[in-house]
Amino acid sequence: IKLKDIQVDVVDTRYAIPCGSPIGIYLKSDGVMVIGTGRITGSDGMEVEPAYGILKSGDYIEAFNGKPMNTKEDLIRAGSESGGQDCVLQVRREGEDVDVSLKPVQGADGQYKLGAWVRDDTQGIGTITYVDMNGRFGALGHGISDSDTGMLVDIEDGELYETQILGIEKGASGKPGVMSGVIYYGKGTKLGEVTANTDEGIFGTVNEKFKEAIQSRAIPVGFRQDVHKGQAFIRSDVSGEVKDYEIEIQKVDYSSLQKNKGMVIQVTDEELLQLTGGIVQGMSGSPIIQDGKLIGAVTHVFIQDSTKGYGIFIENMLSH
Repeated sequence: IKLKDIQVDVVDTRYAIPCGSPIGIYLKSDGVMVIGTGRITGSDGMEVEPAYGILKSGDYIEAFNGKPMNTKEDLIRAGSESGGQDCVLQVRREGEDVDVSLKPVQGADGQYKLGAWVRDDTQGIGTITYVDMNGRFGALGHGISDSDTGMLVDIEDGELYETQILGIEKGASGKPGVMSGVIYYGKGTKLGEVTANTDEGIFGTVNEKFKEAIQSRAIPVGFRQDVHKGQAFIRSDVSGEVKDYEIEIQKVDYSSLQKNKGMVIQVTDEELLQLTGGIVQGMSGSPIIQDGKLIGAVTHVFIQDSTKGYGIFIENMLSH
């Protein structure tokens, strides 16, 4: 069953196409995210930290004196134009909207600043797990967290782009390996839209360009009761072509409270071990196939043993 050969009106969760291909991911945060606060050398030469105790890591600044803030440039401009007058920031903190008062400080360069480190987007490379029969995708098997705060990024939207893997640093005990590559941003390289960033992965829809490039065929979806210890396979494009590599499912936790750690897997395929040393960063989302069914995705690698890692049940991803 090929995706481009089928038109359906409802999502058929009995079949999905396991992909295993690397993808470039760009996410735009919902508001300007606060990473932390910092000191400013004022125009008088004194060091001050105006945002300390007022803004917190993980806050999202939504407005400045009622004016929406969509980018960090918006925030920098608003602070600079404040003239040092007291301002009110509308902030989303742990899902709740709060107003905070802050007085920008004039720096040694003459510009008024808030004294906060901020970010409005994030990007990276991951693996597409599946595409369903309506072109909806799931990837990663875990959410994308901010590299500084460690918190799941609240997103406004996002896009998928073509990527090229340039090299693989093999994993070793105490040091996970990593796939390094380049993301090609542009109109002609866009492959889909991201609509959700959750603990179980990122989700959205792929475009026609992505659909036409899919080589895999749809297979049945296996639910958690179908998963058992023993032989299985992960599908990955780490070698430059999509291939299935043998693994062993060593443990199945049907009632795991951590939704993206439902099974423990170990890579046994000699070719993959030679290539990557096991599971490396960037392989998150690689589909797990057992008994001809798509049953899950790789989510984490064990720090002390790169041949082992966790997987998520596919039904936890399909629920989105």
